[in-house]
Amino acid sequence: MKKPDVSNRGEMMLNQPLNRVIPRLAIPTIISMLITAVYNMADTYFVSRISTEASGAVGVVFPAMALIQALAFTLGMGSGANVSQSLGAGDETMAQRLVSVGFFSAVGLGALLAGLGSLGTETLVRLLGATNEIVPDAIAYARYIFLAAPFMMGSFVINNHLRFQGMALYAMFGITAGGLLNIALDPLLIFTCHLGTAGAALATACSQLVSFLILLIIANTQRGILHYRLGNFRPTAKMVGRILYTGLPSLGRQGIAAIATVFLNRVAGGISADPQVTSAAIAAMSISNRFVLFINSAVIGFGQGFQPVAAYCFGARRYGRVRQAYWYCGKVATIVLLVLAAVAMLLSEQIIRVFRGEDPLVVSIGTGALRMQLVTLPLWGFYVMANMCTQSIGYGFSSTIISSARQGIFLIPAVLILPAIFGIPGLQAAQPAADVLAFILAMLIMRGVLKKLETLEKAEEKASAVKEPV
Repeated sequence: MKKPDVSNRGEMMLNQPLNRVIPRLAIPTIISMLITAVYNMADTYFVSRISTEASGAVGVVFPAMALIQALAFTLGMGSGANVSQSLGAGDETMAQRLVSVGFFSAVGLGALLAGLGSLGTETLVRLLGATNEIVPDAIAYARYIFLAAPFMMGSFVINNHLRFQGMALYAMFGITAGGLLNIALDPLLIFTCHLGTAGAALATACSQLVSFLILLIIANTQRGILHYRLGNFRPTAKMVGRILYTGLPSLGRQGIAAIATVFLNRVAGGISADPQVTSAAIAAMSISNRFVLFINSAVIGFGQGFQPVAAYCFGARRYGRVRQAYWYCGKVATIVLLVLAAVAMLLSEQIIRVFRGEDPLVVSIGTGALRMQLVTLPLWGFYVMANMCTQSIGYGFSSTIISSARQGIFLIPAVLILPAIFGIPGLQAAQPAADVLAFILAMLIMRGVLKKLETLEKAEEKASAVKEPV
């Protein structure tokens, strides 16, 4: 693997054309995100070969996985964005402390979650929305997921730190290796070893451990990368506050999404008095949501390539470049989503059939849900970039509102109201309705942020002009 050139990091971030820099940083993160989405879909696919109940179990446990990831991204992106800003401002000592505080906090929190999650697993999966028919498979799946929490959180934090240092290629290598292992282990453990849903979870746990070890070795051995040192784990209230404030949007985005998914599962579980219909509804929504997440993962990966540029330039007071990067990324993402949505719309039924074609109820409900979500998919372009931009430049409150809107502020009420009125069509329409409202809110917030950046840019130009010799 060719080593990234770290000698010209500042030149790359501040001066090279954006249409070269951002794709260079984004391509590895897009690959990483797609690989992660693929092995999530692999779990869904192989488990769906077992039964509709097993497929529903993966959807039920998904919020717990999403919450673990949300906490990891809170610490990883919170510390990572501040690391990039510190490097842009020339303060490497602070950057060294930030990476260690973020990493060791994540591993410790992951160990705590592993212990707590392993206690009372049945009670937990029922709270997550498992019906009586789904509970056995959900328990089998959840146990290994919780055991993997420290490695999952550690690998996500390292991944974010590498990205914010402009080392996305290394991050891609670790995530890809674990993802490919997951895909290979799924059929082996599920079918050959006859472990069922537990086999899918064990495959995920093994892949997370491998990714963690690879990324940890890379981060602590390669030159030009900030290393993790226990001696640098010296958190202060101010530092922790900065990390949490900057990382809070990630908790809002994924944490509240996990809560919304629980509501979705519970509403789907009560959509009918027929257990077959409720199991099919949970499975169908899980499959359609996973597929849309697969498409969106590419956009999120592109946005993650934009983040280090935004954070570094903001730290270096290049506010105009931050604005230019936002518009460039938003336009590119929207065009790509329009194309992908059109293609997926034509193949919606076939996509759902790949996962659970044996159950006509799953196919019917899932196809309707997928088509409705594809209609609003292009809105994700500027929505995601607004979230990434505000988080990277430290506008934590604005970013938290944006990140919480789509799968929290608007989705939870939509899930509670629309199915009660319209039944299954209301369940299918909940996410698209939330998408439209979240997009409008994000654009209103971003309008103010862009004006603020323009004001800062003019002030910086005026200050520079005063300093110039006459």
